Amino acid sequence: MVMQYFRKAAAAPAPERKASATGRVVAMAAGSGRVVWSPRDNVSLARSGFTGNPVGFRCVKLISEAAAAMPLVCQDRARRYEQHQILDLVRRPNAGQGRAELFEALYGQMLLSGNGYLEAVAPEPGLPRELHVLRSDRVSIVPGADGWPVGYDYSVGGRRHRFDMTGHPDPICHIRAFHPQDDHYGLSPLQAAATAIDVHNAASAWSKALLDNAARPSGAIIYKGVDGQVTLSSDQYDRLVFEMETHHQGARNAGRPMLLEGGLDWKPMGFSPSDMEFHETKAAAAREIAVAFGVPPMLLGIPGDATYANYQEAHRAFYRLTVLPLATRVTAAVAWWLSSHMGEVVELRPDPDQVPALAAERDQQWKRIGEAGFLSDAEKRVLLGLPAVAED
Repeated sequence: MVMQYFRKAAAAPAPERKASATGRVVAMAAGSGRVVWSPRDNVSLARSGFTGNPVGFRCVKLISEAAAAMPLVCQDRARRYEQHQILDLVRRPNAGQGRAELFEALYGQMLLSGNGYLEAVAPEPGLPRELHVLRSDRVSIVPGADGWPVGYDYSVGGRRHRFDMTGHPDPICHIRAFHPQDDHYGLSPLQAAATAIDVHNAASAWSKALLDNAARPSGAIIYKGVDGQVTLSSDQYDRLVFEMETHHQGARNAGRPMLLEGGLDWKPMGFSPSDMEFHETKAAAAREIAVAFGVPPMLLGIPGDATYANYQEAHRAFYRLTVLPLATRVTAAVAWWLSSHMGEVVELRPDPDQVPALAAERDQQWKRIGEAGFLSDAEKRVLLGLPAVAED
């Protein structure tokens, strides 16, 4: 019986321990030295770069509000209209929006996704009754056999509506930014600035974590055990981590004294030069975001930028290089689209003569062209963006 007992004991398998020999190495190496970027889809970019980033938010608001407030001019080859049905439609595009709200939403969608979609509500042939901006994250293009869109799908809440683009006129006006690698969708400034946005958000999170830990970097707890023991047991380690998180982290525990026992010694760590550089890193990332959107960093109050001599020069460059090209392109596309509905070609464009930031440039241009004696009056009007023939 005794021998049989020892045989059973020897045959009994060892207790199973579900642990890998490389588990500790993998656990420590996971995430170390690897760059983790945020997703690059439109919804994630809008969340991290617009709703979650003050620089991106301000850039989009600054451009969209400035472009939407630009005065518009409606004209054809013969005359400039003070009253026109297109102007009436744009002035009140639908029951819930005015001109500024409609164009601000359209410009905002283009800046966030690179695509702007405008829907025409036209129960009968002719000029649409209403105009609505569609959310770009809900719209998908349905390409045909030749590559051109034959429809647009608008999906929300598990339901889908298809706009047919095979007839005439088109129910959807799709305005997209240039994208060198996509035939159907545009490239947004958020995508170009995605890396800088991640860096800026990470620097903000680092600052917040630093403030939560009494606005100083963490130190090191050194364990000096007796009898050559250099590691804590699992229970000791868990207890130490629990006490640190409960009693010594967070704003309300700032300055609270720490009681160490059992051979534990606290060694505080000061700021190293690399720790102090995160402020410059954050400012550099903010400047990159502003550059991607075409907003002078001076207008955003970002320190360390001296590209322009003064605020007025930066403001003029902002309108000349960013707002005016965007507004000109979008209004020209909208005018051509509405002209196809109306059956009459009409031009719709922003009027730089009524923009205070561009007043000095326009005065010089008017003076220079007006004093050019070798130009006829008709040629001068064309150069100034006026109809070729004066109104009767």
